Amino acid sequence: MIPTKYQTLKINSNTQSLRLVERLVEDVCQVYGVNDDCYGNMLIAVTEAVNNAILHGNKNDPDKFVRIGFESENNKLIFSITDEGAGFDYANLPDPTDPANIDKVSGRGVFLMQNLTDSIQFEQGGKRVLLGFNS
Repeated sequence: MIPTKYQTLKINSNTQSLRLVERLVEDVCQVYGVNDDCYGNMLIAVTEAVNNAILHGNKNDPDKFVRIGFESENNKLIFSITDEGAGFDYANLPDPTDPANIDKVSGRGVFLMQNLTDSIQFEQGGKRVLLGFNS
């Protein structure tokens, strides 16, 4: 069961660990009675953030970890995803909807997170992202 205030999950920088993140999202949604639409948005946004942290932040380094935090505050469910990488310039990302970028195989993660969450905030130079969902 998920505590009402805060929980943290620490995973290895390995995409196989994503199943633990999926389970955390499922548990949160069950405890808080999240509807199917919000569950889908939450699952995609959180797993995308963790995947980005593993691949881009920690560069698949098995000696680095990703920390996923969860908090319930003022009718909002907030996930924090923190990697041990160098960060990135989240304010100057290419637009994935631009025709010049449509055929690129990467570059849609932050765009997806922005469109599937009710709020998104980057901290620590892009090493941490907060994803908020209204409950």
